[in-house]
Amino acid sequence: MKFGVVTFPGSNCDEDMVYVLETLMGQQVERLWHKDTDLKGVDFIVLPGGFSYGDYLRSGAIAKLSPIMTEVIKHANNGGYVLGVCNGFQILTESGLLEGALLHNDNQRFICKNVYLKPETDSAPITKNLDQNKAYKIPIAHGEGRYYADAATIEKLKNNNQILFKYCTEEATVNDEVNPNGSVENIAGICNEGRNVFGMMPHPERAADAELANMDGKAMFESILANC
Repeated sequence: MKFGVVTFPGSNCDEDMVYVLETLMGQQVERLWHKDTDLKGVDFIVLPGGFSYGDYLRSGAIAKLSPIMTEVIKHANNGGYVLGVCNGFQILTESGLLEGALLHNDNQRFICKNVYLKPETDSAPITKNLDQNKAYKIPIAHGEGRYYADAATIEKLKNNNQILFKYCTEEATVNDEVNPNGSVENIAGICNEGRNVFGMMPHPERAADAELANMDGKAMFESILANC
C-alpha cells in the first residue's frame, strides 16, 4: 500500500509517522507538502500530529484551508482512506470529514502522558483486528483534545458503530476517572459512516517500536494493512 504523509507548517509528528510506515511496516511512503495539489497516487493519506499554523484561531482551523486539503477531501469522498492523528483529527473535524469538534482540555492544560484505549468496534479497518476486551497503552500529547458533539450526533455515532476508541483503565474499563480531557463519553477516536476516514487523539506511531518498550500502537497499523 502506498501512504502519503502530509506536512503542514507546524507539524512535528510527520517524520515519526513516516518512520513507522516505511521502516517498521515496510510500506511505500510519499511526503506531501500542504501546498501540493497532487497526491502522487497514494492509497492512504495520513494527517499527522503537531501544531499546524501554531494552533492559531483553533487547532486545524487554518490547516483546513491549505491547498492539499481540497485533494484530501476529494480522496475521502471517493472512498480513499484518511487517518488523522491528534492535530490531524482536529483538521478532519474542521474540514467536515468527521463530525464533532476538539475543544480545550477541561483542565485548560496541555497533557502529555500514556493512556489506555479500548476498541469499541470491529467494523473499521483500524480496529478490526484488535481485541475489544484489551486496553492498549498509547500516548497522548494535546491541549485541545476534548471531543465534543451534540447529543444527536453522539447517538448517531453509537448507533452506526462509528466510535473507534474510548479512554479506559488498564483493565479496559471505561469510566470518568480515566477520562484525561473531558471528552464526551470518553471518546478518543471516531470514523465516518463510510469507514474510510479515521480520527484519533492518541499517537499510535509513538507506541510502535520495540526501542520504546511499547508496541501497542503497531497493532493498529497492522490492522490497517490487513483490512485496507
